[in-house]
Amino acid sequence: MTRVRVESFTISLDGYGAGPHQDIDNPLGVGGADLHQWLFPTCTIQRALFGKDGGTTGVDDDFAARGFHNVGAWILGRNMFGPIRGAWPDTSWKGWWGDSPPYHVPVFILTHHARAPIEMEGGTTFHFVTGGIHEALERARVAAAGKDVRIGGGPDTIQQYLREGLIDELHIAISPILLGGGAALFAGLDLRARGYECVEFVASEKATHVVLRRQN
Repeated sequence: MTRVRVESFTISLDGYGAGPHQDIDNPLGVGGADLHQWLFPTCTIQRALFGKDGGTTGVDDDFAARGFHNVGAWILGRNMFGPIRGAWPDTSWKGWWGDSPPYHVPVFILTHHARAPIEMEGGTTFHFVTGGIHEALERARVAAAGKDVRIGGGPDTIQQYLREGLIDELHIAISPILLGGGAALFAGLDLRARGYECVEFVASEKATHVVLRRQN
């Protein structure tokens, strides 16, 4: 059965999942890269993003690795794909990740501006969805072919799916930093009323890992 999951999504101690003022030099907003001090050094991410051997093992790598397990499609907000706002000026921008993105499955990008799909190396195809979160999820479920759909973010995208009760499980990593501003993940959301419970709670040296699961 296809589940809808959030994996390895990191927030600061003050609740922000991205810093302010995203641009080409700050893909995660100002200070946002500091959120992922637990994630980037892991074996899983060193291999997936940088094609390198080595990296850290242990709790952080275990959570990073399981985030890729049984994932058949991804959904991303447009800001996760790039810093461009409004209508696409051209087709030159193809994401933050170079010619071979780390997804290796279909990826559905939420946007208000249509664009033809982009086939990348390694099995990733970016599809641009203008019909909203439900259309994106319906298409992602079909593409996943029985595997799970991973919601990659950013915070606003995750909030939209949470409000509709569409996320089955969330792995949130809490990083010991303060951002002071940006995009707050849980602002205005009553997760308890939506049926979520904490089912796992593990600390490493660089993050506290929390897994929330929808019970009804």
